[in-house]
Amino acid sequence: MTRLAGFPLDFSNVATVSASRTERLLNLLLALLNTKVGLSRSILREKVYHDTAGNDVAFGRMFERDKADLKQFGFEVETLMDPSSFGADDPASARYRIGKDSNRLPEVKLTPAECTVLLLAAQLWERAALGNAAANAVRKLQAAGGFTDVELPAGVQPRIKPAGQAFDDVVAAMHGRHPVRFGYLAVSTGREETREVEPWGLGSRFGQWYLVGFDRGRGAKRIFRLSRMTTALTVVAGGSFEPPEGFNAKAELAALNELPLQKAVLDVDAGRLLALRKRAVVTGPAPDKGGRDRIQVDFRDPEQLAEELASYGPHVKVAEPADLRNAVVRRLQAAEDFGTAPAVAVEFPEAGRAPRARKRTSEDQLTRMLQLVPFLVHHQGLHIQEVADRFGVSRKDLIDDLKILICSGLPEGYPDDLLDIQWENDHVYISEHLDLNRPVRFSEDEAAALLTGLAMLGDLPALAGMADDEAGSALESVTIKLTGAAGQAGRLAGSVAGQSVAPEQSEAFATITQAIRDGHQLRLRYLSLQRDEVSERDVDPLRLYSMDNTWYFEAYCHSKAGIRNFRLDRVEALEPNGRPVTGPAPTGQDFPARLFTPNEDDLQVVLQLTRQGAGLADDYYAERTAQLPDGGLLAEVRFGDPGWLPMFVAQHGGTVRILQPRSLQDDAITWVKAALAQYDSAADVQAG
Repeated sequence: MTRLAGFPLDFSNVATVSASRTERLLNLLLALLNTKVGLSRSILREKVYHDTAGNDVAFGRMFERDKADLKQFGFEVETLMDPSSFGADDPASARYRIGKDSNRLPEVKLTPAECTVLLLAAQLWERAALGNAAANAVRKLQAAGGFTDVELPAGVQPRIKPAGQAFDDVVAAMHGRHPVRFGYLAVSTGREETREVEPWGLGSRFGQWYLVGFDRGRGAKRIFRLSRMTTALTVVAGGSFEPPEGFNAKAELAALNELPLQKAVLDVDAGRLLALRKRAVVTGPAPDKGGRDRIQVDFRDPEQLAEELASYGPHVKVAEPADLRNAVVRRLQAAEDFGTAPAVAVEFPEAGRAPRARKRTSEDQLTRMLQLVPFLVHHQGLHIQEVADRFGVSRKDLIDDLKILICSGLPEGYPDDLLDIQWENDHVYISEHLDLNRPVRFSEDEAAALLTGLAMLGDLPALAGMADDEAGSALESVTIKLTGAAGQAGRLAGSVAGQSVAPEQSEAFATITQAIRDGHQLRLRYLSLQRDEVSERDVDPLRLYSMDNTWYFEAYCHSKAGIRNFRLDRVEALEPNGRPVTGPAPTGQDFPARLFTPNEDDLQVVLQLTRQGAGLADDYYAERTAQLPDGGLLAEVRFGDPGWLPMFVAQHGGTVRILQPRSLQDDAITWVKAALAQYDSAADVQAG
């Protein structure tokens, strides 16, 4: 398909056919960018709005809304007044323009080493709000021509999995300056309370994500742990706020004290739960004379330990303390209530993979177009599918964008006044960009995603196969360059504080890193949680990757004749076995590394997820999804070990249930009920 040329386009007809908000904003932006003296309201109304806005009042309101929308993209509309006009605020004599350098991303030139480090930082955010922001920021650097395409070598690939839907909701409210309301399990009382909070910042400490903000009900600053939120966040209608000047989430969370160490007294089935026993002290037989052992486990956070203990179902009972027992029972009860609730219809809108994604808006489309034009300028002749893949959209969506772009331009509407884009033989070229050849500056969340990610990489003992001095130098220099390019948004990035991704198992980490570099096999003793046993393996290590501060390594397992993933904290012994790996590390692997690779013969399971648990569809690589009216999700997932699913349902206490196959649904409910039956009564739960 080629661009129409050789005759003027009737711009008013184009607008009549498709008077979309995206087109209008794009044409308004182009008009205001490409005028030196400014354009009056009457010209804009006739040439851009095509006099479709009704009366003067309706047009004025629409124009003011559009100016505000352009400001959200960083384009400040300048108002020029004619000094000879009647009155300094006479709108009839006002002219409007946008400076050509308004909010443009400064030139950023990066070395290949800096690009590698930056790509690692961007891909730290596995998904969610900051994952999208990081991808957008990298595309802006690519569009500006300062980013060299690099491939991440086999080696170390850390990533962060933000705390579910609550993380996304907090980021959106924080950057939109919207107060939020949510249910919260108070530490002091153990009761669920409703809080209304102005979200100032978000950060991680002690392995947990926290919201720092102003609690309106208490009239003071408070810190809330996201995992203790008991309901989805809702925006308080009509509200807004301004965070304190110079607010820094990392500094705020640095003052947060770790919870005191406590001892959990647990009754555990004999010979079971090896992973739990590994960090416990056996004190003798349990008093119920059921052949159980009584053990003690140190812990700090009852909610965190309760999630693990709930997954063990009837194999463990909490004797004390009471708050831990209550937390376990609450999860189990929520899992039973959700599992036995009336079923929903299992209907997927279409065959094939349907990844979860929020609804696209005109803001999304315009954001993409403002990246697309400069990207095409610096990447002439790319295949149309490659362009679509780079922007994470379908071929159809990209062509729809291009169709809007080729009909967008200056108010006159002649070919030379329009964006000139061609795609012949499926290769895309642009010859007229109308001053959209440079991407806009980073937004707050884009700056936060990159700069916070870079800060988190600083603690790693090894970086993607790079020498330590090379990695450290690249990390420092790229941080300086991006901080300067981000400007004000970079200073506001202090509203997000990341966590350290350094591994606790430093010796095993170093051994695996060296084996990957040298191409040597490893012998390991490994504790499998699902099978509750220890086994010995010979493996070809492929790469290390993290999920928050939990590290895994991906390897070819010779005993299983396939790719497997091993948690470092469950490796009991590890050493080279003196043999080289059987082949080179596979190339072309997608990032991030997967915690498991589903096989075609794995069991297909249909899950229902609440809005709070919707992120599990991404975690377990759902093949199909469907939105539910309550904000939840249906997800079709493949599982290789169906016997593990009751543990999975109990662990996530009321945010996931099995719908199909029915036999597995029954197994999960039976598992949860058996675990609950250990606790005699409500009085037993509340005792102590």
